Amino acid sequence: MKITSVRTRVVEWRGKTVPLAPHFCTNPMDLVPQDLIHGNQASMATFTFHGWLIVEVFTDAGHVGIGNAALSPYVTKAVIDRHLTPLLLGQDPWDLEFLWQHMYRKTMAWGRKGLGMVAISAVDLALWDALGKALGAPVHDLLGGRRSETIRVYASRLYGSDSLEDLAAEAQRYVDEGFTAFKLHAWGDAKEDAKLSRNLRKWTGPDSVLMFDGSAGWDYVTSLWFGRVMEECGFYWYEEPMREFELGSYRKLCDALDVPVLAAETSDGAHWNAASWVQAGALDMLRTNPTMKGGMTGALKIVHLAECHGMKAQVHGMGLPQAHICGAIPNNDFYEELVISSQQISGLKNGSHGMKIVGGKLTVPSTPGLGYEPDWTWIEKTALASV
Repeated sequence: MKITSVRTRVVEWRGKTVPLAPHFCTNPMDLVPQDLIHGNQASMATFTFHGWLIVEVFTDAGHVGIGNAALSPYVTKAVIDRHLTPLLLGQDPWDLEFLWQHMYRKTMAWGRKGLGMVAISAVDLALWDALGKALGAPVHDLLGGRRSETIRVYASRLYGSDSLEDLAAEAQRYVDEGFTAFKLHAWGDAKEDAKLSRNLRKWTGPDSVLMFDGSAGWDYVTSLWFGRVMEECGFYWYEEPMREFELGSYRKLCDALDVPVLAAETSDGAHWNAASWVQAGALDMLRTNPTMKGGMTGALKIVHLAECHGMKAQVHGMGLPQAHICGAIPNNDFYEELVISSQQISGLKNGSHGMKIVGGKLTVPSTPGLGYEPDWTWIEKTALASV
């Protein structure tokens, strides 16, 4: 089997959207004076994902692998078209490790993380999808098979709000749908976040699993103070309270706290940099993500690195690639579901692409490949850029 062509298309939602609040959770933009920014742009505007990149890898056997990317899709498309596609044409898609190393090393001068790694991720996922389709097997079978038919899901949202009543009602909706694990995102004011964390424990009960995501918005002193609150409330993990460049501060934080620190979600270099975090004692759990860490191939390298050090490799993000890797690896606890609205929450039991969440558990997909079933008619009408 040989790769004959690669097609990339960007689709963008042009319908009605709900605008973001100017600041709905802490993030690196907190250190930029908002009064000097022209216009009323939300600090998290680049995370709205109204545009999407679809990658198709065509083979001479008739199998077409599909991958995708959401981070800056137009720039990611240019990276694939100009730099990665020439490396793929005529190659055997079964040579996954060779192709991954070629893409990574050929782009190392300017890649290593960010859009370079996102582009490699999209292509790598398309390769895995094509191989699964060639075998008539879901991708998790290629990863060694399912370790379970279902995966426990945590509801990921609960952003800070001026109204504790609204947040209590939101948490209750998740409980009513059967969720028993919840992740809170920092609002930015540590004292208010502490109040919210204590209330979340009351709202969800003593047996619920709670996590906190600091979204890399705090300094060491604030992170340490808040970590004590995490210990008091019995949180399962304390995620990325500082920027990923602060390994020394992360090591001090890990030494000082009993609550496990989860980090390296946005660090450089896939597994190589993740190894530096482990060696530095700068985390207790590793993040991995097939859409950001070099596809399934890169994400698995981090999974095995964590396993060799007796660590969890908690899978970040939601979607079919995440569902497959969550279903296959032994050292991950949850599938993450970003919950958006009451309508979306109640619709999770109906599922899409074979992914149903019932009673707080995800059914691992069973269709060949990754399981994407795009509406190509809609895509043809809405694609804004195509090669």
